[in-house]
Amino acid sequence: MTAKPPSPVTLTGRHIRLEPLERRHLADLWTSVGSEPEVWRWTMHLPPASEEDLGGILDGRLAESAEGESVNFAAVDLTSGRAVGVTGYHDFSADDEFVEIGGTWYARSVWRTAVNTEAKLLLLTHAFEDLGMGRVFWKTDARNERSRTAIQRLGAQFEGIHRRHRLRPDGTWRDSAYFSMLTDEWPAAKSRLVDRLSRG
Repeated sequence: MTAKPPSPVTLTGRHIRLEPLERRHLADLWTSVGSEPEVWRWTMHLPPASEEDLGGILDGRLAESAEGESVNFAAVDLTSGRAVGVTGYHDFSADDEFVEIGGTWYARSVWRTAVNTEAKLLLLTHAFEDLGMGRVFWKTDARNERSRTAIQRLGAQFEGIHRRHRLRPDGTWRDSAYFSMLTDEWPAAKSRLVDRLSRG
């Protein structure tokens, strides 16, 4: 099939729903995520000091979506009905059949739960099976061991370090670790993710 670029869509699992990010999610996100330092530690943002500050971060995401540069989702917990995080598709090319999954942050209350695993399962399934992508990739701060471990647990392969890649908010330079999954690696990875979710 010919690959298609991502566009706003709602993806629903057993535990969460990924729905197009909107300003209406701000109150939930401020309540669930707020200015928690560990949530923001490895992002390219300083911890927001107020709901208004977080709104500015969301506005940046929404502007990227409006310009066709990314597709951003709110992760909504199906039990509470509240948004507990954000994720999305970023750098992508239908011609070259690749898409990045990133810009992800979640409330600490859902760390080490099914939320991230199911979100990645939904995003990967959509990317490979609906959009026809041949390569999905991730990048994270090279020092972020928790994120690197989580990405590799998805079945992604480590590709290397992009040195002096991004300027952090504190003025230091970030090295970025890159990971990818190819379409022929997806069936085995999907089976493992489905099995992991079935075991709770």
